[in-house]
Amino acid sequence: MTHRTKTPPTTAMVLAAGFGRRMRPLTDQTPKPLLPVAGKPLIEHALERLQGIGVRRVVINLGYLGQKIRDSLGRGERWGLDILYSVEHEEQPLGTAGGILKAMPLLGDAPFLVVNGDVWCDFDLSQWAARPLPKHCPGRLLMVPNPPHNPEGDFGIEQGLLSGCSRPRYTFAGISWLRPEMLTGYAKLRDCFGLGEVFTFNEDSLQAELYTGDWCDVGTPERLERLHRRLAAEY
Repeated sequence: MTHRTKTPPTTAMVLAAGFGRRMRPLTDQTPKPLLPVAGKPLIEHALERLQGIGVRRVVINLGYLGQKIRDSLGRGERWGLDILYSVEHEEQPLGTAGGILKAMPLLGDAPFLVVNGDVWCDFDLSQWAARPLPKHCPGRLLMVPNPPHNPEGDFGIEQGLLSGCSRPRYTFAGISWLRPEMLTGYAKLRDCFGLGEVFTFNEDSLQAELYTGDWCDVGTPERLERLHRRLAAEY
């Protein structure tokens, strides 16, 4: 019998420490997660979705202009969340994996969600809560069709598992559900490194699924404006 975690994720991490260089001049004085989209900062859209699926604790890593994020969100009372902050050196962010590793004491021992602070997606994360991770599975990744800015994709999917060899390749959506030991047990631990290499190390054991719904990596002012127009029309 396959043993599975019995509870949905109650902890999430939002990655928010990047410089947002491609968004300049919008990010000269404002960290990218606080850029407004349809009447609210981008990161607040993520917090609302996390709260809606039962997440109660959110860890946010802070780097570039991080104090502004802390001042804006506070402790999360507006959303019924307990927001904790993992502070990195403002001029030396640790990368996606390094940032999570530094925040591990705040994240706990159970599997946790990870969401990029500059991604918007309408995927219903409660679906993952209904399908817990198998005991020996290090995590689950959401993949999307390749956008114009990443035409070659990142990984393939083979029988529901992440694959570096399978075709077609898809783009990592910046949304994942990870076990802590996937990072703490990684053989090449160092201060600054990215999730991509950890995912590559765990190919063929990480679950992966393709989502073809609404997704946007808000990496340029043009993409931010397109997302704003689309969401403003809905609200």
